[in-house]
Amino acid sequence: MSLLERVDSPADLRRLSIGQLAELAREIRGLIIETTARTGGHTAPSLGVVELTLALHYVFDTPRDRLIWDVGHQCYAHKIITGRRDAFPTLRQPGGIAGFPKRAESEYDVLDTGHSGDSIGTALGAAIGARLLGEDRKSIAVVGDGSIVAGMAFEALNHAGELKQDLVVILNDNKMSIARSTGAMAAYLNRMISGRTYDRMREDAWNLLGLLPDDLSGRARVAARRFAEGLKSLVLPSLLFEELGFRYFGPVPGHDLGELVRTLRRVRALRGPMLVHVVTKKGMGYAPAMEHPEPFHGTGPFDPESGERLGGGGPTFTGTFGSTLVRLAEHDDRVVVITPGMCLGSGLAAFRERLPNRFFDVGICEQHAVALAAGLALAGLRPVVAVYSTFLQRAVDQVIGDICLQRLPVVFAVDRAGIVGEDGPTHHGMFDLVYLGMMPNLVVMAPRDEVELDAMLVFALDHLDGPIAVRYPRGGSGSAPAGERPPIALGRAEVLRRGGHGNVLAIGSMVLPSLAAADELARTGLELTVVNARFARPLDLDVVRAMASGDRPIVTVEEGVLAGGFGSAVARVVEEAGGGRRVRRLGLSDRFIEHGRRDGLLAQEGLSPGRLAERFREIFRA
Repeated sequence: MSLLERVDSPADLRRLSIGQLAELAREIRGLIIETTARTGGHTAPSLGVVELTLALHYVFDTPRDRLIWDVGHQCYAHKIITGRRDAFPTLRQPGGIAGFPKRAESEYDVLDTGHSGDSIGTALGAAIGARLLGEDRKSIAVVGDGSIVAGMAFEALNHAGELKQDLVVILNDNKMSIARSTGAMAAYLNRMISGRTYDRMREDAWNLLGLLPDDLSGRARVAARRFAEGLKSLVLPSLLFEELGFRYFGPVPGHDLGELVRTLRRVRALRGPMLVHVVTKKGMGYAPAMEHPEPFHGTGPFDPESGERLGGGGPTFTGTFGSTLVRLAEHDDRVVVITPGMCLGSGLAAFRERLPNRFFDVGICEQHAVALAAGLALAGLRPVVAVYSTFLQRAVDQVIGDICLQRLPVVFAVDRAGIVGEDGPTHHGMFDLVYLGMMPNLVVMAPRDEVELDAMLVFALDHLDGPIAVRYPRGGSGSAPAGERPPIALGRAEVLRRGGHGNVLAIGSMVLPSLAAADELARTGLELTVVNARFARPLDLDVVRAMASGDRPIVTVEEGVLAGGFGSAVARVVEEAGGGRRVRRLGLSDRFIEHGRRDGLLAQEGLSPGRLAERFREIFRA
């Protein structure tokens, strides 16, 4: 029996020796590589924290001690040793375990996490709760060097240092967020690594002075403390965290189990806010992921021997966005791009390589990304903010106040809009049509395929009368574009087919499935009009009012939540046009949708071509 087969919980883990933990780490890495090669997933992040995960569960009394993972893409080893080893092959599969911590799965998963920056604040709240309830339990937040720059993380560090709560922050420093970490904080942490001897020297000196007679020891230690306070500003890179009120430990080698366990045992015996700086290697133990950590941050299936990706091919919305933006920027020196740590995922690798002086990766700081875009627009440039739908949610206030209120010509390229698939509810882009659709001065577009995305980006960069958001889904449309397209004109829809039995007004990723459903129904004699809305804001009022003037139902189709979404805006126009016309809105359910294949989840939600045909038939035959 392997060591891994003997570990069903952290209690089993604590019966092992440090040497056995090292062997267990090797076995866990093998299972992670074997599984993610088949299912895809966040391979490199989880490989980088295997020893750290084992040490945390070995030293702390989890689940009584609360362990909170920031972002959560580092959690695979955590899942394997907390009772989900046998279920791990189902990772990210329909009905299987999630790729992120999930409270419904295990008492060891304290928080459903998928975004960054919230772990320290949540752990602080848990620490305060434990104190107020008289409970003796630790709160531990594991945050990466790419996440600690987030505004929420700094806000929580500042508050925790003031409150002096019993809180442990583990800073996992691998010089990477998704891509290589950038900015002053990344450089600061890099300097820390060269200053790791200071803390040991201070403690050795403190212990040595304690051996003096009592009357001398106290005075000597006071003098030593004063000397150290003056010295550390010159030699101690950890000054920032200590000034924030944290006791700093490290840097600690993150793949040395003995050193990790010794350090964490010291920390566990102490009280107050503490920060443990752990230096790890992203992708550790798997050469392809160590050599190419950025593409292995989140990957589809791959060959475990070579690391080469399997499948793929064909045009995608993300790829089209990246290539179009490079083409447009090469002809317009005003075009600049901003990404909050999502260069590769947003299709910007070529832009970063070819136009580096106009590429700005701000790290996982969406609010700052939008504010930066405002300043660039005020300076006369044409900023494009490339961001996933689920992450743009964190900058809603800045989009409203810094961009829309000022009517600045900023373009938001909103990737992963709608169902994203295996990453699940923390990453589905379900809400952007609602929160963007409510903002004055903002134009909101959604292309039906990659050809239309190209045209919309050209239109967006030529539009100077305020901001524009272009939302598009993960993957590709699968269409074979042919024929002439009407030019993009502000607030103008496109009629794709005409029929006298009913009207379908679809937007973005739902246009082609709706058209396919209507074509299928036409073979049975049910002829529908299908319109590609193109714009969620402003709507094509002429088209909507013409539909409302007839006696047939209007069906809207969107890949977003229905409450306050595209269909709600259409229904409001229909009501204002005279009311009484029946509008049926089809979209995503009013719930958080679980993980699974994108096509399977769309079918489950009634938004695949086959399911839409069934729903159209029911509505228009009624």
